[in-house]
Amino acid sequence: MENFLNDLNDSQREAVKYIDGASLVVAGAGSGKTRVLTYKVAHLIQQGLPPYSILALTFTNKAAREMRNRIEQLVDYDSARRLWAGTFHSVFYRILRTESDFIGFTHAFTIYDSADSRSLLKTIIKEMKLDDKTYKANNVQSRISTAKNNLITPAMYAANTDILRSDSNAKMPLIRDIYQQYWSRCRAANAMDFDDLLLYTDILFRSNPQVLERYQDLFLFVLVDEYQDTNFAQHSIIKQIAAKHRRICVVGDDAQSIYSFRGANIDNILRFQDTYPESKLFKLEQNYRSTQNIVDAANSLIQKNKEQIRKTVFSEKERGALIRVLNAYSDRDEADKVAEEIRLLKRRYEYSDFAVLYRTNAQSRAFEESFRKSSIPYRIYGGLSFYQRKEIKDTLAYFRLAINQYDEEAFRRVINYPVRGIGDTTIGKLADAAQLHRVGIWDIAANPLAYQTPLNAGTCQKLKQFTDSIYYFSEEVRKKNAYEIAKEIIKRSGIMDDISSDQTPENLSRKENVEELLSAIHNFCFSENNTEDTSLTAFLTEISLLTDQDSEKDADTPRVTLMTIHAAKGLEFKNVFVVGLEEELFPSARCIMSERDLEEERRLFYVAITRCEENCFVSYAKMRFRNGQSNFCQPSRFLEDIDQEYLDLPLETKWNARSRNDNFDFFKTSSKPAFIKPPKLTKIEHTPVATHATNVDYDGLSINARIDHDRFGRGTVLSLEGEGDSRKMWVDFGDNQKRQLLLKFAKYKII
Repeated sequence: MENFLNDLNDSQREAVKYIDGASLVVAGAGSGKTRVLTYKVAHLIQQGLPPYSILALTFTNKAAREMRNRIEQLVDYDSARRLWAGTFHSVFYRILRTESDFIGFTHAFTIYDSADSRSLLKTIIKEMKLDDKTYKANNVQSRISTAKNNLITPAMYAANTDILRSDSNAKMPLIRDIYQQYWSRCRAANAMDFDDLLLYTDILFRSNPQVLERYQDLFLFVLVDEYQDTNFAQHSIIKQIAAKHRRICVVGDDAQSIYSFRGANIDNILRFQDTYPESKLFKLEQNYRSTQNIVDAANSLIQKNKEQIRKTVFSEKERGALIRVLNAYSDRDEADKVAEEIRLLKRRYEYSDFAVLYRTNAQSRAFEESFRKSSIPYRIYGGLSFYQRKEIKDTLAYFRLAINQYDEEAFRRVINYPVRGIGDTTIGKLADAAQLHRVGIWDIAANPLAYQTPLNAGTCQKLKQFTDSIYYFSEEVRKKNAYEIAKEIIKRSGIMDDISSDQTPENLSRKENVEELLSAIHNFCFSENNTEDTSLTAFLTEISLLTDQDSEKDADTPRVTLMTIHAAKGLEFKNVFVVGLEEELFPSARCIMSERDLEEERRLFYVAITRCEENCFVSYAKMRFRNGQSNFCQPSRFLEDIDQEYLDLPLETKWNARSRNDNFDFFKTSSKPAFIKPPKLTKIEHTPVATHATNVDYDGLSINARIDHDRFGRGTVLSLEGEGDSRKMWVDFGDNQKRQLLLKFAKYKII
């Protein structure tokens, strides 16, 4: 045991051996952070500190288990088991269970999970006779959770004018009363929710100095993993426990602080040395994961952030390949190019060696379809396949019902979505009547009186409004292509209103997913490859094949991993594709007006790049179908943040060689500060202005030329623009059908 410190490099060993006071260990990506944490615990035990006097806090149970197992190998089983090691919530739960009398609970208090909490809130909202469409349980739950993680009790909430003003602006001024009711009901039920485990621990320590002192004397050394991810409540509790002995070691990487939307506060790690002026700073800068080029590229990127603890991460692995930048014409072309690169690299790697990382869940759709067509096995990590997400399944259920009113599963899914006051009791009566009369449940819903169904007049009217809308959709399906009727169904059914009712991250994600579904349908209808059936029925038939990918069969088969960058933190892959590097997508449009938010987006890109061991690719599309229309996209400013020498750029995007500080030719925003919102994406207008770039060969085309397209028929050229493979034209095909075509793919002849 005495020689285990020889396993560490010099920087790691210094960080492990210092146990006389507070210390901050800034651990770069792939630098052996977990090893330092576990070896430090083992070293403390070796130096005579009792295991039960060591408090080690992590964010996941998996991390806590790994820590115990490694310590067991370094010291012994008994010592590892006697540690106070676990997640914040599990350790604080253990303390609260012991000290429950001090905060008015019994030792047998229960924990409400998210569903329990949401159910109680729904009951309270109903009892208060509030509109559940305005006071949605999910949104109320989110606001109360945020308050608790900022150690705000109901009384403090009601006294805070800023919070009350925010609630009023959100048209939910009575959340303060709901919070008070919820708080009282939980106490009456001898129950806490997940957030209470933090809030009540803080209350316990602040209200009972003798209890706090007991735990201060018990915990002679405190260690915290992933300190950059701590929120206000966690920071406050840790500070109280460590206040007496001030022997605390926190480990983390400010460059990987990416969870502010969950309440994480990067200031906790950036200001640690202000809280503990006597603390020592240790930097772990050797990356054992990635090639030198990947590490250098990531360094050049993150150096653009102002708020950080400066460090220079290095790698002693081989230089490795440059980061390949892939430019695509569209999001679908982007997915196809990634699939092609995977096919080429597959000669040397397993599919499990590949990961595709994206900013939003909605982006997975194009890759799922491309991989399916290319026979590339994949899995969605940390989430559902695009077509299995609730908002997508709800929308597809409306589509299915418009085509087939006797689809009972689709009927049950949307009969009360969006909420229209048709509950389980009514559905039960409809089902009973359908069995009694041996007809479909749709027959009963469409004409309940004819089957003497025991429903009141109000319920019958609600059923009539629903079935009439489905009958209308059914008629329109026969007249319109899939894209036209899909837009109408999403609007008239109330789905878009429901998911656009507020700006919570969850609803924004749902809205992005529904818009991405429309993008898929648009591609289906107007793809050059689809020359036949563009009906909604044909679209549903095509995507039904894609859902097979989610089955558990062949679970052991190597698969490409598709995941958001947030979900990828802590993981590593030999080959990584970071996709969608476009302004207003990555960085997100919601972040580019704030320098602080923009720096977190840059850290997110840093996390994405540093997941890679050997071959890293980044890609962007010049055109992406979003918000119901095609948009010309600007490449992300983050591409410009990486020094050119570490990138393998497409020829058309090479830097101007006059200066190392020159920008990509197509960047339009570099003269502005990074946090200023760049110009909006250029959107395709329905009535394009006729333009023609000079000195560009358009294959004999000119303004007002007549062409004959293989699919759309005869039309008149309205405009010509772009260069090289990006050349495109607007064509009027009559009947108000104006379309934009990429010349590279368009199948036409000049008349």
